[in-house]
Amino acid sequence: MSIIGWIILGLLAGAIAKILLPGRDPGGLVGTTLIGIIGAFIGGWISSHFLDRPISNDFYDTTTWISAIGGSLVLLIIYRLLFGNSRERH
Repeated sequence: MSIIGWIILGLLAGAIAKILLPGRDPGGLVGTTLIGIIGAFIGGWISSHFLDRPISNDFYDTTTWISAIGGSLVLLIIYRLLFGNSRERH
């Protein structure tokens, strides 16, 4: 899969992660989108290097989608823990 395919997969994985983990994010839509793209790359890398699950070149591979969504979820949780809700009024 090309870099463009991974970016599209990351956008979709970020949207799915946002649906699975609703709430206001400190970075808004742009931050969540970037988290999705980076999470897809990290999830794919972890899956192929540590879990011995090679990532397929096919865009519609289930393992690829699960690893991308999982990476996005983990990264979104870490992002929320580190930066909290910056839009909260005091």
